[in-house]
Amino acid sequence: MTGGGADGTGIDPWLSRSQALSRITAAFREAGIDGGASDARFLFLHVLGITQTELVLSGAETLGEQGAKRLGEAMQRRLAGEPVARILGEWEFWGLPFILNAATLVPRPDTETMVDAALSLHATRDRPLRLLDLGTGSGCILIALLSEWTQAFGVGVDRSHQALGCARSNARMNGVGRRAAFLAGDWCSALGKPFDVILSNPPYIPSATIPMLSHEVRYHDPIGALDGGEDGLAAYRRITAEVSGASDGRRLLARAGALVFEVGYDQAEDVVRIGHEAGFAQGSIRHDLAGHARVVTLSGL
Repeated sequence: MTGGGADGTGIDPWLSRSQALSRITAAFREAGIDGGASDARFLFLHVLGITQTELVLSGAETLGEQGAKRLGEAMQRRLAGEPVARILGEWEFWGLPFILNAATLVPRPDTETMVDAALSLHATRDRPLRLLDLGTGSGCILIALLSEWTQAFGVGVDRSHQALGCARSNARMNGVGRRAAFLAGDWCSALGKPFDVILSNPPYIPSATIPMLSHEVRYHDPIGALDGGEDGLAAYRRITAEVSGASDGRRLLARAGALVFEVGYDQAEDVVRIGHEAGFAQGSIRHDLAGHARVVTLSGL
């Protein structure tokens, strides 16, 4: 970047805010980063801790040494292929803020389709429902639902203690900490009492596909949250069997309850079939905003 910063990152402290944003945007464009302009603006505002309005009103203000240093470091990390959410250590989901760590996936807009599907099961928002989120990660799905179902109680399960610590913090930060519990476990193994709604966004990428994923995913997302076994369906088979009681006779889904899955774009019909084999009478499919079959809801157990 023209001039070179005093700290070697390539951003000069004397640049105005507007100039710096333009140069970061140009650097991302030259590097071929998809959505580079959006990434540049998002990083810029968050790293400097300012709003878009503040940028417009104070665009002529110079960065200063600390601002240039922080921006330079963030820019270099993005140019090296690190996703914006990983650089910031936080992301938004369902209009709520979520902190992230190395053990959690970055919440995606597609996953909000799961929240929509679950909410459609119970229109009354003050019912005392029992929710279970298997492979909770950052807790975003469970916490989003608890923010809508104000009398519900939820349990999030994950194998990663690091992810569970993140989820607990997010529950407290979003005001639902007293209605959420987080347990270490391997899917349903640590659970007993039936739940009204069980949700899971499990690993669903076939193992052989993992090496072909983008750099951002392969090197910055936890592989354990991606790898779904040989055909990508291993977790669905196990969860449906455990939830229905087909594996050990210990039924985890309440009468009239529902199991809600996020699925890969070409997996919905297979997951419905797996559900039928486990004893679920009904299987419905919901599409995301891009038109992909994204959520399968199993019921009628």
